[in-house]
Amino acid sequence: MRRRGGVQEGQNTGASEVKSGTTPAKSGQMWGTVEKRADVGARAGASLVIHLFATVIHCGTLAALPQKPYNSLDYSVPLKSKTGFHVSWTTVTYRSVLLVILGVVTFVSFVLYILFPEQTKSFAENAGDEISDWLGSKGGRPTGKVGQQTASFTAIDGTVRVKRSNSNTWINANFNVPLEKGDVVQTGAEGIAKVVFADNTNYTIKQDSLIVVQENSTNTAQQTQVAVELTTGTVDLSTSSYGQGSKSQVIMAGATASIGAESSALVHNDPRADQHEVLLKRGSGQIARGSEVVKLGEYERVTFKADSPKMTKVKELAPPTLISPANVAPVFVNLESPAPLDFSWTQVPDARQYHVRISRNPYFSSTVYDKKVPAPQVRVSGLSEGAYYWSVQSVDANNKESVESEKNRFTVIAKGSDTVEMVLELLPFVQHGHVIEVKGKTEKSARVIINGSEVPYIANDGSFQFFTPPLPNGENVITVTAQNAKGGVKTKQQKVVIQ
Repeated sequence: MRRRGGVQEGQNTGASEVKSGTTPAKSGQMWGTVEKRADVGARAGASLVIHLFATVIHCGTLAALPQKPYNSLDYSVPLKSKTGFHVSWTTVTYRSVLLVILGVVTFVSFVLYILFPEQTKSFAENAGDEISDWLGSKGGRPTGKVGQQTASFTAIDGTVRVKRSNSNTWINANFNVPLEKGDVVQTGAEGIAKVVFADNTNYTIKQDSLIVVQENSTNTAQQTQVAVELTTGTVDLSTSSYGQGSKSQVIMAGATASIGAESSALVHNDPRADQHEVLLKRGSGQIARGSEVVKLGEYERVTFKADSPKMTKVKELAPPTLISPANVAPVFVNLESPAPLDFSWTQVPDARQYHVRISRNPYFSSTVYDKKVPAPQVRVSGLSEGAYYWSVQSVDANNKESVESEKNRFTVIAKGSDTVEMVLELLPFVQHGHVIEVKGKTEKSARVIINGSEVPYIANDGSFQFFTPPLPNGENVITVTAQNAKGGVKTKQQKVVIQ
């Protein structure tokens, strides 16, 4: 054979060969052959498209028609013997389709993880939780999350910092920072924070304190395990009701305090002064140190030093319960001729007097009243407009004081004539987790105070919107007070339950 144009005559060049019985010799015959071959190529391309389409729509167990395999070198179709289109397909199982889809999803997930690692991880975790919960509901088991949980801040005041378990950098605490196992929380000299855990235990971390989250998990039986190490400082904690087998513990100086359900305790650890103590205020609890275990009743305190062979338990004087002014309540006074404000609390057995303190802040670093009185009530004059905090301690015959009572907050508001009318309308509250959204309407240019905090903006039509700070679990009272320029005042209160 001769070579022409670098291609051996008779060699298949990729175009469909047309067998007419004779070899084209003339120019006209050659062009006719080219046209026929182009038509054959178009038919072959169409047949290939239909073949692919049929492959998709005929996935299953359909029997395949006999066919000649396609390849890149031979798509020949005899012109005289085949005059129409012949549709064929290939059998593809559902398993093959699922494997292809799984491969595509895996590839896309990998690309998304490379481009957006944090968002992809968060989405995957949430999706896993949802699937787990759904499977759990189908299987009849509890659908709560299992494993390590996160705690969250419900109140932050002053300097509060957080160091994550996987970092050496301190960051400022905020309500969007979740607390996980191994995280550290530190409060400054004028800092205080409240944290709620998976078992709804509320921790108040006092000033100059440092804690480490040692455990915060839930098992498949929905039993919770919460443990906090108090490195230094003071924590005031209260537990909610939880199931048998659950634990809420505070670790300090080699001792572990276990607090029962629906109980509250005050734990203090001062390594420098070698002072370590646990005071149970309500409910039940116990403290274990080595092989020694001491059970606690209400207002019993256990103390020990590092080199003490045993712990010491004593009965403490209880503080009173505050009555009036109630927590977050508004107090209306006529500032032109103000009358003394009445404070009252419950009487405590064995108390000879009471130590009353009123402050402008919750740390009581700026007190406006600090006196001891013989009876469970007192009248205080000279309080100007604004927010205040008050607390009372019982004092026994030996002049020994109890722990502080709860610190209630109240707000002094100027009041005009009783004949002045005031408009205040509230819409239904909207709950966003621990935060309550308050909407309402009052008079134009009026002043609105919600739980002691002033609403920063009132619209021209008198409408307002306010988000409360995160509220603790349980029943809370939302107090809304409106005041106009004429001295008119109107107050509305509603109870909300945070679960």
